[in-house]
Amino acid sequence: MADPWLTIIGIGEDGLAGLSEASRKALREAETVFGGERHLALAGVTGRGHLWPVPFDADVVLTCRGSRTVVLASGDPFWHGAGAGLAEKLDASEWIAHSAPSTFSLAAARLGWRLEAIACLGLHAAPFERLVPLLAHDARIICLVRDGKAAGDLAKWLSARGWGASAFWTLAALGGPRESIRMHRTDGFADDVAGDLVAVAVEANGAQGIPRSSGLPDDLFVHDGQITKRPVRALALSALAPRSGARLWDIGAGSGSISVEWALCGGTATAIEAREDRAANIRGNAAQFGLAHRIDVIAGEAPAALVALDAPDAVFIGGGLDSAVFDAIWSRIAPGTRLVAHAVTLETEALLGELHQRHGGELMRVEIARAGSLGRYRSWEAARPVVQWSAVR
Repeated sequence: MADPWLTIIGIGEDGLAGLSEASRKALREAETVFGGERHLALAGVTGRGHLWPVPFDADVVLTCRGSRTVVLASGDPFWHGAGAGLAEKLDASEWIAHSAPSTFSLAAARLGWRLEAIACLGLHAAPFERLVPLLAHDARIICLVRDGKAAGDLAKWLSARGWGASAFWTLAALGGPRESIRMHRTDGFADDVAGDLVAVAVEANGAQGIPRSSGLPDDLFVHDGQITKRPVRALALSALAPRSGARLWDIGAGSGSISVEWALCGGTATAIEAREDRAANIRGNAAQFGLAHRIDVIAGEAPAALVALDAPDAVFIGGGLDSAVFDAIWSRIAPGTRLVAHAVTLETEALLGELHQRHGGELMRVEIARAGSLGRYRSWEAARPVVQWSAVR
C-alpha cells in the first residue's frame, strides 16, 4: 500500500477535528470526494464533492481509479458501511482506510454497556424481524435505523410483540456538538426525535423470546399439517449438525421448519417444495423469524430444482424420496456432505434400508406416543413411526 489511489475515511459528528492528520492530508490532496450530504458538510468539502448514489454503488467510485479519491463514511466504514463493498473489488495495494469510532462503540460508551456482550444490527433497509432471533429477557441490542420515524415504527413493532416494557434509548449525532440521548419505555415512545437519528438501543423486557435449542414448538410455524414434528425435527437437526455459514438443501420442505432451525444456527438454506401454497408458508415462516435473507425458497421438485444450486454442506430429505432422486443428489454432493432422510411409508422405508446397506451410516426407527384422554382415563396415542437414515457421503 505504498501509494494507494483510494482512501476510505470514517468521519464522526465532530468533523475534521476528529480526523487524524493522515485523513486530513488525504482530503486535501483528493481530486474527488464521495460521501453523503452530511459527510461532505462535516468535512467541509464543496466543489470536489460527489454524493453517493442511492443505493451505494461501488462501481461509481471505481471510475476514478488512478486519481486521488476519498470515500467518506460514518464512523467505522467496515461495520455496516461502504468499506467492505469497495475493498472486495480492489487489490489490496489500491486502497487504505482510516476508521473512526463506530456508532455502536459510541453508543456502548454512552450507556456503559460491554460492546462484546451486545447485538449490533443495521436496520436501515432490513426488516425489523431480524431482531426475532436476538430478543430475549435482558438482551441488549443497538440498531442503526434510518430516521426518527423508523425509531417510532420499531417501538410499535416491539410493543406489538410483547416487548413494550423494554427500555428504549434514542441516540442522535453521537460524538458531536448536537449529541442527544433520550431514554424511553418502548410502549411510551412518542415519535419526538428530531434531526438525524443514528441509533436505537434496547434493553429487552417482557416476552421470553424463542428458545435456542433444536425442536421449536410446532405452533410457532405456519403449516397445513405438513411439518416435521418437534421431537423428530430435533433428531433430524442433531443428525444434520448445523454449523455457522454452512449451506443446507431442504428437499420436500413442507413448512420449512428444518430450514428455519438450520438458519437460526447461522447457516443458509434452500428449501425446495413442490406445492406453491406450502412454498408460500415457507416464505412466511422465514420472514416471521427474520431469516428471509438466509432461506431461499424454490417451488419445484427434485432433482430438476437442484440443477442450478451450489453444492450443499448438508441435505435433508423430508419427502419425495425415490431412487432417482437419491441418485441425482448423491452424485452432486461432495465427500463429507451429511445427508439425512426421513420415511413414513413402507416403500420409502424399504429404500432407506437398501441405502443403509449400500452406503452405511445410521438407520433408526422412531416411535413416539403422547398421553391423551380415553374416557375417564388416559392412554397413549401413538404417532406414525418415522424411519431416519443419516450418512456422510
